[in-house]
Amino acid sequence: MNNGNLINLQGMLFLLVAAGVILRKKDILPEGAKAILTDLVIYLILPCNIISSFLIEFNMDILKGFAVILGIASLIQVGCLVLAKVLYNGEPARRKKVLQYGTVCSNAGFMGNPIAEGVYGPEGLMYASIFLVPQRIVMWSAGVSYFTDSPDRKAVVKKVLIHPCIVAVYIGVVLMVTQLPLPEFLENTIRSIGSCTTTVSMVLIGTILAEVAPGSFLDRGIIKYTFFRLFLIPLLVYAACRLFHVDPLLSGISVLLTGMPAGSTTAILAAKYDGDYIFATKCVVVTTLLSLVTIPLWCLVL
Repeated sequence: MNNGNLINLQGMLFLLVAAGVILRKKDILPEGAKAILTDLVIYLILPCNIISSFLIEFNMDILKGFAVILGIASLIQVGCLVLAKVLYNGEPARRKKVLQYGTVCSNAGFMGNPIAEGVYGPEGLMYASIFLVPQRIVMWSAGVSYFTDSPDRKAVVKKVLIHPCIVAVYIGVVLMVTQLPLPEFLENTIRSIGSCTTTVSMVLIGTILAEVAPGSFLDRGIIKYTFFRLFLIPLLVYAACRLFHVDPLLSGISVLLTGMPAGSTTAILAAKYDGDYIFATKCVVVTTLLSLVTIPLWCLVL
């Protein structure tokens, strides 16, 4: 693997966060900008990013590998849903929803593809895109449901099913399976908007981080969550892949993408749906910082 590329990617993410902090501190982005950027990400940029991630080659020659990686990813999501249900019962409600979402949804959607490509090349990128399908579905179904407080379960389900990002999943799956070509101008527009995801999301995280006191990151809940997110869950995946003799390429992608830090959407959705967004931002920042160490270590193990 190219450790330099990995460090460069992680460094870029922190510079984007730093830009958001500075823009907020200087009041170039006022308090109201946070809500505007949140809506922009959720209702336009992320849906385009999701659709573009499905615009990949899909043929019978690679169908078997797709089936295996898709099965592994689905089992991982089921396991994460179970862990999210049992690990955080002692936490306050607004923190609990953040921890649950952060357990089932990592930053693999933003960082996973470039890291998989850097480590395993184009083939790794292709399989990483398939690996992310179950997480994208869970992210905008069960994941969103952690933040939607409603006594009417049907209303929650309806809200999730018509969420812009889950609608984007429907569209993406159809395009991937049918290989229906899009007009070039439309595809270029979708890809161009989707490519803004990391930049806008991390700047948004920075605007939220600007409100966090520097000395408040040493939180027992954050330490516990970081251990689960970066070490325990990928360790369980690694052990299971070794036990069942999974192909090294598929095993490596599964472990790497499972060991990604908390997704920036954790803080974005917390801000949008009345979660503890300050705590969520700390989880994102701490896990992203420590992943500078853990991701290269996992690469060495693999």
